[in-house]
Amino acid sequence: MSPRASEELELQPLLDSQSGPIDMSPSQQREFPDDKADIEKIEDRPASVTSLETSPEEKRLDTLGGDPTGTLFDWVNSAFFFSYILCQIPATVASKLFPPRIWLGCAAIGWGLSSTLMSTGFNFAGLLVARISLGVFEAGFGPGIPLYMSLWYTKTEMGLRMAYWFGFAAVAGAFGGLIAFGVQNAHIAMSNWRLLFIVEGIPTVILGVLTLWLLPDRPEETAFLNDQERKLQIERMNRGLKADVGRTVNKKHITAAFKDWRLYGAGVLYFGANCALASISAFLPTIIKTFGFTNARAQLLTVPPYAVCAVVLCLTSYCSDRLQSRGVCVALSAALGGLGYLLLLTVHDNNHVRYFATFCITSGTYTVIGVVIAWFSHNLGSETKRATGIPLYMAIGQCGSVLGSHLFPATEGPRYIKGFAVSCALEFLGTIVALILTLSYRIDNRQRDRKYGKVVDSEATVETRELADKAPMFRYVP
Repeated sequence: MSPRASEELELQPLLDSQSGPIDMSPSQQREFPDDKADIEKIEDRPASVTSLETSPEEKRLDTLGGDPTGTLFDWVNSAFFFSYILCQIPATVASKLFPPRIWLGCAAIGWGLSSTLMSTGFNFAGLLVARISLGVFEAGFGPGIPLYMSLWYTKTEMGLRMAYWFGFAAVAGAFGGLIAFGVQNAHIAMSNWRLLFIVEGIPTVILGVLTLWLLPDRPEETAFLNDQERKLQIERMNRGLKADVGRTVNKKHITAAFKDWRLYGAGVLYFGANCALASISAFLPTIIKTFGFTNARAQLLTVPPYAVCAVVLCLTSYCSDRLQSRGVCVALSAALGGLGYLLLLTVHDNNHVRYFATFCITSGTYTVIGVVIAWFSHNLGSETKRATGIPLYMAIGQCGSVLGSHLFPATEGPRYIKGFAVSCALEFLGTIVALILTLSYRIDNRQRDRKYGKVVDSEATVETRELADKAPMFRYVP
């Protein structure tokens, strides 16, 4: 699964007890009535038993001391993004100097250990440090995956492959709800939220260790290919551009990435999508609770939106591969997410419509991110520009994650008008930016066709090691 999606889901048990319309302890959540019979049983109990207020003794068992406003949780959630943003570009550029299995494996191991160590946090400072370390290790993983995949898949294959990878973030959302439901009902000696960190952290460490031995390195270096397979794969990685040979860094392409205005446009796209993603990933159960469901049932109801989202993401990405047109797909997906937030803003009394809105939000937002990653995996031309440009727009976008984690304070429930309105506006802004980007790519392609002649074979090798995407015969995927 995507570590970033997983780490947001891991914090949900803390959120359930610290923010949202009702502040309840785990034991009180189980006593919350689901039907009339349960209400009648609870009404017969003493007032001290049925009270929904947390006692001082019980608050002392909670890591964040109850945190009735949800402010401390917001900072714990967003601390991850500060280190993640700062470390993304240097970590990804430096990763070109090491075998992929080493830096991806170590990043996964470090991330999993940091997640597991969060189960030992007993105060705000301890959790903050653990979250910052999560961001450091994730910085070398998130942008590195599309860079690594571009070594093995062509521009006509990247969309679906990125959908498979990022789709696991949606699958993680579905399973995260199920796991959180199971953990909330576990009767063990430790706190339930500590168990969740262990359950989701240890498998990542194990997979990271396996990656050190099982993940193929660059096609020209890996021992997994014979000579004939290696020749074929090197030919594949040179379709439509010219790949680097060995682990090299072109300093001119680093500068070129920072001067490329389209990367900042992608950053705006990514900002809006990540704001919505951070909001929906961390707060979807809280949002569903505003429909009138208990915590446990809200966790279960998060599963269908994520399951549908994975299907929509894969189908849209497949279409973008076949059509070799990604901008329109991104624009439509962002509009779908914006429609979902618009429904939550305007429909207050129909829970069926509001629940449908969560399907629109998850499907639209996850698809925007998945297709954007595939879009810029080819359009930057060279490996070094990809290694710089991908984390550049991702770093800009992750600022949206910081914003998203602060948009749903408990004090603004159950309507959360500000959170829904900001997310809605950013989704529709993404629609406009995607249309501007796809139009600019189409104009650029036509200008090059008129000046240098139309490209007959879009799969032919183009020398991009000097000029990257500015090479005369290079053509963008619009």
